[in-house]
Amino acid sequence: MNEAFERAMAAFEPAHLPLAVGFSGGADSTALLAACASVWPGQVVAFHVHHGLQAAADDFERHCAEVCERLGVPLVVHRVDARHAPGDSPEDAARRARYQAFATMARAGAAGGAIQSVALGHHADDQVETLLLALSRGAGLPGLASMPACARRHGLDLYRPLLAVPGADIRAWLKDLDLPWIEDPTNENERYTRNRIRAVLLPALARTFPQFRTTFARSIGHAAQAQELLGELAAQDLAAVGDPPRTGALQALSRARQANVLRHWLMQAHGCAPSAAQLDQLLDQVRACTTRGHRIHLKVGNGFIERRGDFLHWYNYGPSPKASR
Repeated sequence: MNEAFERAMAAFEPAHLPLAVGFSGGADSTALLAACASVWPGQVVAFHVHHGLQAAADDFERHCAEVCERLGVPLVVHRVDARHAPGDSPEDAARRARYQAFATMARAGAAGGAIQSVALGHHADDQVETLLLALSRGAGLPGLASMPACARRHGLDLYRPLLAVPGADIRAWLKDLDLPWIEDPTNENERYTRNRIRAVLLPALARTFPQFRTTFARSIGHAAQAQELLGELAAQDLAAVGDPPRTGALQALSRARQANVLRHWLMQAHGCAPSAAQLDQLLDQVRACTTRGHRIHLKVGNGFIERRGDFLHWYNYGPSPKASR
């Protein structure tokens, strides 16, 4: 018995059943699927996303079908086109396609009812990799908070019950069941930054700071708590400045609060995350709005922000841009 894995699963209580498990066929999702199927027999379904990015993708699907048959778990497969656009990250494109596929499969219903909860096999090593990637990019609190244990996305409750469990512990638990898993060959490709972190940095951290997973998790928790407070403040400030925001009302706030509420507005209303440089430029323009004729037209995320009267509007790229709200 692996105590870390058993503790994590004992603490996992999804709000709704039936439960879907994102199932790639790898060790982490295989262990999570087996454990969930044991705790909630007849109320678990496996969601497998066929990305079509590797020649072995069909083999992965067949493997998942064999494991699900052995566990007595229904398997739902959804095929996506996860190819990335020029300039886009292939990992980000695949991740977006995967979450959208989960939502599509959940709406279709399975295991005797509509799916509202999806469990994912991300573990402690994945969380550390996410934190190190965020630090390498100079991320703010949302990035340093890394992956939440529970989140809402595409109308689904997403759970990550294994974030405190090292990957090695998960594999040790799985070996006791004598359940097979597949190794994704792309995990060995050090062209991807995350793979270099896994191969080089994690072993070095383990030698230098043996408890790094625990201490990093503590820092991640502090960042997440601070981000939650900033989110609450941003919601209060947005209620005061309006949606869309009024430049005059924004100017009554400190620059830090302006940045916080504008990030919140762009993400909540438009799913847009401005870069640090774009946000700084926008804040400079808001400060310069001392006359009604001052014009703002800035690229922000994948669209533009314009000043119209005393209001800021954001719109997408397109031949016929239309102001939001």
